[in-house]
Amino acid sequence: MDIKQYTNDAVELLSKLISTPSVSREEAAAADVLTDFIGKWGMPYRRIGNNVLILEELDPAKETLLLNAHIDTVKPVATWTRDPFTPTLEGDRLYGLGANDCGGGLVSLLQVYRILRGDASQHKTYNLVYLASCEEEVSGDNGFRLALPELPEIDVAIVGEPTGMRPAIAEKGLMVIDGIARGKSGHAARNEGVNAIYEALDDLIWLRDYRFKKESPLLGATKMTVTVLNSGTQHNVVPDECHFVIDVRPNEYYQNEYLFAFLQKHMKKCELKARSFRLSSSHIPVGNPLVQRCIKMGMNPFGSPTLSDQALMPFKSLKLGPGESSRSHSADEFICISEIEKAISMYVELISN
Repeated sequence: MDIKQYTNDAVELLSKLISTPSVSREEAAAADVLTDFIGKWGMPYRRIGNNVLILEELDPAKETLLLNAHIDTVKPVATWTRDPFTPTLEGDRLYGLGANDCGGGLVSLLQVYRILRGDASQHKTYNLVYLASCEEEVSGDNGFRLALPELPEIDVAIVGEPTGMRPAIAEKGLMVIDGIARGKSGHAARNEGVNAIYEALDDLIWLRDYRFKKESPLLGATKMTVTVLNSGTQHNVVPDECHFVIDVRPNEYYQNEYLFAFLQKHMKKCELKARSFRLSSSHIPVGNPLVQRCIKMGMNPFGSPTLSDQALMPFKSLKLGPGESSRSHSADEFICISEIEKAISMYVELISN
């Protein structure tokens, strides 16, 4: 097994992906690039929309491990000093949009699949499946959710998000809630109307000050933040509606449905509507064999505040990938070539044992 050559192949693919814009819901060209490389390397694949699945020689009597990462990116921010779609190698760093989130994990896990599928000894103990999913950054319906019914029964998954190759064994969920307070319009110069902003104030203050009791040793407290507030049409009209958005980040102790019902109960004047309940917090027990193997290799488990496709997985999973989360969604995003090489070696050691 020549790790250097597999690393070179990974970097070649990643460079091509960087130069192929793949903003969420526009991943078709990037999926084409990925399937071209997979075909060149002699592996069969299935295309599910813009998701790419490698699924071969499954034994229903064996446990199944899923290797997953996403091909889509966010839109580039305005403060890039380089062309985000031109892969630029400077020393050990490869710059480009999606290099860190989550191109490094995507191409590393694909090389790991190539390595292990050629090792007959591994096929005696477990099945291996690879999925490159799309629309992860927007939790879209045509991403992991579309591919999920096509997957076999999965026992555990490794999600290649950038974690510095530390296992994230829990991650916070997400629930976005729209709120509205209603008043009655009137002329601001006279004592008329009911101001919807004032109607909302008590509920907004409660949302600011309330603290949920159950704190997680991995994820900390469940957090809710009012992030958007809109009201009024002009200076001399008392507003009759006040709209706001609540960003809720639950830990593993609270389900989204429970949290929504709890918030509804405590609103005095405001009406709430959740956009979705499906992005729940995820957690894999520290006693899971995959987690235990990580620990034996010297990795330190932690809890991640950022959301991934783990929220959509009805099976156990952990995040483990090259790069750092702090680089994600930022200008001049990069991945180190040495991080990709290290990740491939660590993945192979982890999964082989």
